Amino acid sequence: MRKTLVAVSVGACVVAIGGPVWLGRTPDAPVGAAADPRPIHVTEVPQTAPPAAATTRPPFDRGARSTTDPTSIWVVVNKTHPITPSDFRPELDIVRGYQVAPPAARPLGRLLDASDRRGLGLKIASAFRSYGYQQGVHAATAAARGEAEADLRSARAGYSEHQTGLAVDLITPDDPGCDFEACFARTPAGRWLARNAWRWGFVVRYQPDTTAITGYQPEPWHLRYVGRPLARELRVTDVRTLEEFFGVAGGDYPS
Repeated sequence: MRKTLVAVSVGACVVAIGGPVWLGRTPDAPVGAAADPRPIHVTEVPQTAPPAAATTRPPFDRGARSTTDPTSIWVVVNKTHPITPSDFRPELDIVRGYQVAPPAARPLGRLLDASDRRGLGLKIASAFRSYGYQQGVHAATAAARGEAEADLRSARAGYSEHQTGLAVDLITPDDPGCDFEACFARTPAGRWLARNAWRWGFVVRYQPDTTAITGYQPEPWHLRYVGRPLARELRVTDVRTLEEFFGVAGGDYPS
């Protein structure tokens, strides 16, 4: 509470509201009279300060969607949480010739349109993969690199985000030197995705120094659709993995 001191001029005297003031002379004193030494006490006028504006954000509801239902855009799929049932197949829409789950279709199209306007040359390389197709992908990777290396680069069938239809791999065919390589993160397209994919509800799912959590080496080309509210929350809180955000176990396959 603040106290305001207000000065009011009355003839040749000054009255102050808010505290005792010595007056030169009273209003009815003759000119030349001695100053009245007595203080006049006046009533203080309180003023209430305006309330401070609220600055806190409401807490994010982490239980608003399922993290186990494969139809949920928040589903967490990793080496310790396979897709259930294993033969799950989502409803699918087509974006630039590739199959994706309906919730991700329009946002993905808009993301690619935005990248086109910037001349980044991003194209889809892979989107939905069935259980059987993922079996072939992992087997081919294992044949080329060995089982241990394959498990860092490619999910086993039933453990791939691609089976949900919510994951997509992007490349730049006009400048393919870093396609499917860690250096993609340093290309103009990779940097743009890292800064802006959240605007359309996507996150870069496998980031540097998160292999022990996600089970996979960094993949700056691999986007996962989670919806704009969650993508924004992950960015604001600087949480890089779904496992950490939802408190879900990750890491390697159970032995």
